[in-house]
Amino acid sequence: MNSHQEQARAVLAGLDDTRSWREELYRSLHQNPELSHQETRTAAAVRERLDGAGFEITDGVGGTGLVAILRNGDGPTVLLRADMDALPVQEATGLPYASTATDQDDQGQTVPVMHACGHDVHVAALAGAASLMAASTQQWSGTLVALFQPAEEVGDGARGMVDDNLAGVVGKVDVALAQHVLAMPSGVVGTRSGAVLSAADSMRATVHGRGAHGSMPQAAIDPVVLAAMIVIRLQTVVSREVAPTQPAVLTVGSLRAGTKSNVIGDHAVLELNIRTYDDQTRTTVLEAIRRVVNAECEASASPAPAEFELFDQFPLTTNDPDTTQRVGEAFTEFFGVRHQELPLQSASEDFSDIPVALGVPYTYWGIGGTDPATYAAAQRAGRVDQDIPVNHSPYFAPVLQPTLDTGTQALVVASLAYLGAPG
Repeated sequence: MNSHQEQARAVLAGLDDTRSWREELYRSLHQNPELSHQETRTAAAVRERLDGAGFEITDGVGGTGLVAILRNGDGPTVLLRADMDALPVQEATGLPYASTATDQDDQGQTVPVMHACGHDVHVAALAGAASLMAASTQQWSGTLVALFQPAEEVGDGARGMVDDNLAGVVGKVDVALAQHVLAMPSGVVGTRSGAVLSAADSMRATVHGRGAHGSMPQAAIDPVVLAAMIVIRLQTVVSREVAPTQPAVLTVGSLRAGTKSNVIGDHAVLELNIRTYDDQTRTTVLEAIRRVVNAECEASASPAPAEFELFDQFPLTTNDPDTTQRVGEAFTEFFGVRHQELPLQSASEDFSDIPVALGVPYTYWGIGGTDPATYAAAQRAGRVDQDIPVNHSPYFAPVLQPTLDTGTQALVVASLAYLGAPG
């Protein structure tokens, strides 16, 4: 056994002793989820757990964010990040600790709230890893930063912390690390060098027509027909303007027009979501959308120009090769065959805004959250996509173990790939 494994196993010797409170924290967070920018109770639970363990804790960074810093002699500074927010989703898991919470969204509407993306796993795992590192300071040297971020789901939580003097709070950082629970077998850890999560852009396009009675279409410019033609034509952007070897996704998620069956309205609103993996493809797709919308408006003799609005934008997550290799080697030493290559993910994240702003390399990995037997059965039947709930599903429910243990172990092992032994 090499020194790094010895170091990791020494720190993780207390894993069993923390399991009870980590699981209790997870259940509490799952049952009491909070929407983006409202994570006050979650941050308070983290502070309560880390208080008295030697951390310098700063609350309210970027609104509800929390930063806990443990200084332990000379050495590099490693930043570990977990996101805290939940989603406006009605939980359907049937778990005994399922959420029945509701809250007001940013439009003032009452909505159900659920940890449908697993951020409760992330918080419990990071709290556990930070506690274990604090209890084993004789095993490592350097500085550990545990960062609990708000508002990942709306894409501005990381930037909010950066804009609220995060650099001044954390000081010089050498590397940033983060993880996400995914619909893979629990116990598996997956790393990937280079692009790992897509960039995301949501676009709202409003197109204009001329309203009239439904029985008199000759007096109208029908925005429903216009919007329908746009939807059809947009299907060719990825299939005909992006190389087959370059991944991209273009989804029309919402189309709103009209108010009554016998009334032709005067406008339609399309909401689109775009996922890409490099800047050139991102530009190509966004420009193609504008071209198609404008051309169809002209073809329909639209009386006013189309209006475009970009929102909910997420950066590309591109793992630094050297950092990924270093962490991956540590994972292979510790997890063995449970460390695998992570497939390219079409989901998006805002984590990378933090290391990019701090000017440090980063890597972002996945951990499995699906019961291994359930996953294996679905795989044998060729029904993984149909039978395994994914993130944002009302049925998404990571199994408690070994998910929490694996997430905690991964954060400790990755940290110790940088935080050397004292002396």
